[in-house]
Amino acid sequence: MKTVLMGLVGLLLAGRMQAEQMDEMWGETTVKLRAENAERGELFDEGNYAMFIHWGLYSQIANRVDGKTYYGIGEWIMDPKMAGIPVEEYKQLAETFNPTEFDAEAIVQLAKDAGMKYIVITAKHHDGFAMYDSKACDFNIVDSTPWKTDPVQELSAACREAGLGFGFYYSHSQDWTFPGGRKGPEVDANGNPATFDDYFYKKCLPQVTELCTEYGPIELIWFDTPGGMKKEYVQQLVDIVRTYQPKALISGRAGHNLGDYQTLGDMEVPHKNVKGMWESVDTTNDSWAYAWYDENWKTPRKILHRLIACVGRGGTYMLNIGPDGKGAVPERAARSLREAGEWIQRYPEVVYGTDPSPWEHAMPWGDVTVKGNRLFLSVFEWPESGQLFLPGLKTGIESAHLLKGDEAESIEYRVSRGWNIFELPSRAPEKLVSVIEVELSGAPEVDSTFGIDPNEGTEILAEFAEVEGAKIIKDRWMEKFGEWVCAYPATKWTPGGKAIWEIDVLVPGDYDVALTYTGEGRLVWGVGVVGGEHIQNQQNASHNYQEFPMGWLNFPCPGKYKVAVSCLEGNIESAKLKSIRLSPVQ
Repeated sequence: MKTVLMGLVGLLLAGRMQAEQMDEMWGETTVKLRAENAERGELFDEGNYAMFIHWGLYSQIANRVDGKTYYGIGEWIMDPKMAGIPVEEYKQLAETFNPTEFDAEAIVQLAKDAGMKYIVITAKHHDGFAMYDSKACDFNIVDSTPWKTDPVQELSAACREAGLGFGFYYSHSQDWTFPGGRKGPEVDANGNPATFDDYFYKKCLPQVTELCTEYGPIELIWFDTPGGMKKEYVQQLVDIVRTYQPKALISGRAGHNLGDYQTLGDMEVPHKNVKGMWESVDTTNDSWAYAWYDENWKTPRKILHRLIACVGRGGTYMLNIGPDGKGAVPERAARSLREAGEWIQRYPEVVYGTDPSPWEHAMPWGDVTVKGNRLFLSVFEWPESGQLFLPGLKTGIESAHLLKGDEAESIEYRVSRGWNIFELPSRAPEKLVSVIEVELSGAPEVDSTFGIDPNEGTEILAEFAEVEGAKIIKDRWMEKFGEWVCAYPATKWTPGGKAIWEIDVLVPGDYDVALTYTGEGRLVWGVGVVGGEHIQNQQNASHNYQEFPMGWLNFPCPGKYKVAVSCLEGNIESAKLKSIRLSPVQ
């Protein structure tokens, strides 16, 4: 057995076999070895899916203070923009924090059932409370609570046993309860002025050292909100991680470009492919930490949609759960994760170890991921016409199959004017997402021009446009406190300004045009085919993005066109154009 295990470790380190193949051959032994022997970033880059856990004293509050509910992300409940809880009052909460329903093995099993490859937990968030047995500061879950238990130790052990990677979130700049931490007390217990050095050398650096030396192999250290933290401090933290956990990745939010990869904005799933190593961090409802009122759970279908969108754009998706004050995971969140995970278990090739879509954007019906010469078409919107349209594929097709778990049904296809058209049964084989596997004659080469889908039409975002006399900006706002949403509209219009897209039309005729925008007052928009028909219309604007009809536009024959949109009249400087939608007139 020892010889077999040593040979297996060699294969793991060489990276010559896919995880799925080894797990099938060797079973749980391989799984346990894989996380500890994975190369640096391997679980991140090949697994593509992880669990985030936001859990702390704020989970006990659950966004309700003195009978009043505060709407927004729960881990910020101390902040003046939320409940503004004083430091000493907040610290007293630890005396009643007794999360006896916490079950590390159950959470790890949930992550495995969901198809996730590693777990990252909040070791210390901005509130300064350590969710582990810290010797550097007694404001921690072992010394300050009646529970007297180290959940991080239990979770790290359970991850190793199950073959999952493990890592920590650590707020390295903000600390609202320790003297000298950013946004924390400005004086120490004796009334003396406190500096950032006091916080950094007495708490931050020692705690990061503890995390790197006392909990076994770590997949990732997720630093957050560096703010104005000087590079010299960040470098010291990076050096600690490199010294004690050389295989661990460091998040891009460490600051000063010292991290190993890019983390996008909270809850942001990109629409264009993103180069390099990156992740999107998202949560199963609206708040990261548990909030008593927040029942806006992502469905299994939505989880898969956002996961596959991230993988299709070339990244990793880390999805958060927020256990409650007793340590239990909300049942509805767990249910959605498990149902999505059941789908991933049937179609692992869509998610794990895949390459991004060569089109570099989603399709109207779903998305594409790639493995070698195979395309995986994840079809969320099953076509009622029985035909699925794939534009711009230049590489020849060897075969196409509709996957049904372990089975595969051959499907017919044909090529028309550069579009591949697949003939499908009337009903989708999968409740959540159906998958078509397309075997190519070589590496995929595509024309990424947006094709206008003959079934339902196509929405094209402004961020894909070429603009003249306008600008594409990042428009980011909070729906509730800390609940971020973003768009990339065309705005700052000047007279004569245009947003121009190139499109490919397979079926000629009339198409209904709609624009999604925000602005002030009534706006007049013009939409035209360059060298062809022009229409314009006035519609009222809204403070948020809404879709408004513009009229019909004719494309007289198949082929490529350029479509231009201009804001012609009204408060054009306030107008933010998010997208154009072209739908065939039935």
